[in-house]
Amino acid sequence: MTSVREDHHREAGAADEAREAEEVVPPTEEDPVARAGSEVIGGPLGRFAAVGQRGWWNPLRVIVLVAIGMFALGMVQKLPCYDSGWFFGANAQYSHACYSDIPHLYYGRGFADDLVPYFDRIPDTVSGGMGYLEYPVLTGVFMEVASWLTPHGGTIQHREQIYWLVNAGMLMACTAVIAVCVARTNRRRPWDALLVALAPAFALNATINWDLFAVALAAAGMMLWSRSRPLAAGILIGLATAAKLYPVLLLWPLFVLALRAGRLRAWSVTLAGAAGAWVVVNLPVMLLAWDGWVKFYTFSQERGVDYGSFWLALTQTTGLSIDQSVVNTSVAVLMVVLTLGIGLLALWAPRRPRFAQLAFLIVAAFVLTNKVYSPQYVLWLVPLAALARPRWRDFLIWQAAEVMYFLGIWFYLAYTTGGGNKGLPMEGYDLAIAVHLVGTLYLCAVVVRDVLLPERDPVRRDGSDDPSGGVLDGARDKFSLGGSGHRARHAAPFAGPEAAYGPGTPVQQPVRWGVDPNPPA
Repeated sequence: MTSVREDHHREAGAADEAREAEEVVPPTEEDPVARAGSEVIGGPLGRFAAVGQRGWWNPLRVIVLVAIGMFALGMVQKLPCYDSGWFFGANAQYSHACYSDIPHLYYGRGFADDLVPYFDRIPDTVSGGMGYLEYPVLTGVFMEVASWLTPHGGTIQHREQIYWLVNAGMLMACTAVIAVCVARTNRRRPWDALLVALAPAFALNATINWDLFAVALAAAGMMLWSRSRPLAAGILIGLATAAKLYPVLLLWPLFVLALRAGRLRAWSVTLAGAAGAWVVVNLPVMLLAWDGWVKFYTFSQERGVDYGSFWLALTQTTGLSIDQSVVNTSVAVLMVVLTLGIGLLALWAPRRPRFAQLAFLIVAAFVLTNKVYSPQYVLWLVPLAALARPRWRDFLIWQAAEVMYFLGIWFYLAYTTGGGNKGLPMEGYDLAIAVHLVGTLYLCAVVVRDVLLPERDPVRRDGSDDPSGGVLDGARDKFSLGGSGHRARHAAPFAGPEAAYGPGTPVQQPVRWGVDPNPPA
């Protein structure tokens, strides 16, 4: 028998779920592109649709299935390389745009020979002089687990194929986690996660490298922060940083937002959780295999100007030769300046920005200023973009730019490795880099506009404050740099979707930002 208290909690939870379902924002009601695209599957949501009905085909399950389906299509796109391109003729994997690091590094980083990452030095004849695995510790663990699951019988080609399949299966699970976390970060807008599930650049780049593991951990951390669980969020962000460096950047937006809202205690808990999780993962390897552990950091420092970066386009178009130390210093200075600029934006904006907006901006700043832009780096930004600017038009413009860059880098490598017989020459590749930079800057500009004109923010049109903000959501400002002095038009109710998308669409309620739902007694 269950207790009365358990029954009460179960009923309360069911009531919350039902209320949440009834309040779900259908994208066809507010997004003209989504409204037009819905004609493919029968048109926009009808006025008599049972939105709050709890059936099997709820938004979360639909989004996860779509994400897995798109991931599978991305695997199919790699089929020419799986059959032969990775093994017979280096040019084919570029001309078919199906390259992946995964099968090559199975042998090239000693997994085929059962070498232990970070502890066993890889022979130069195998690693090309790398010596040790050049990935953070938790990604190395991911790669090692996949090698344990790969049978060691048969030819090396067969083993590399199976290793890629094993990793693809593990990365597919990461994709499902990302879809769930994005859908649950803003409970009233689960359909925004469909942007992630259907993102073409996401599917094309998903199995190039192991980035999705860190993206999944970071997405889980953001979801837990949105549920006002700062310690758990910090632990996940720390684990994500132990898999890839970029998630540590999320702590800066949280700091400036917590400073403005007077919630620094929650941020301190998150920081402690992140630092503790990172140390727990890294400290044993640091103490027992320093040379292997430090390889990721020394490689990042010593790496020259590389593919996809603004710096490569600059040197190739101008013919300049920039010293490595100058590039490293310039990258660091630019990143510091942009980081401080994002902090000032957060403190000066008329309304405290949403966490997802600043998270997207700071990761985009890192991507834009870095000395290398591998095509899979777009995976870092896709979930953040879906939460920061959930509008199909802007998202698809940016995705189109990223798909063009995806094709540009592989066709450029096909040109350089194929003797110029086919592919994209240097001038075309520089144009592809420019398209990527302009596309990312465009989305950054739209997000900054939403920060400065919060009535233009799609998430805030219904009066919401920061659904991804956790303890920040609805909190009053304690410290700002002039936000309260901005003109009143910034806090005016938005005209509503009826004016923009025609009659019959319900007008949203007036905006009431900054109203603390739990004021002190």
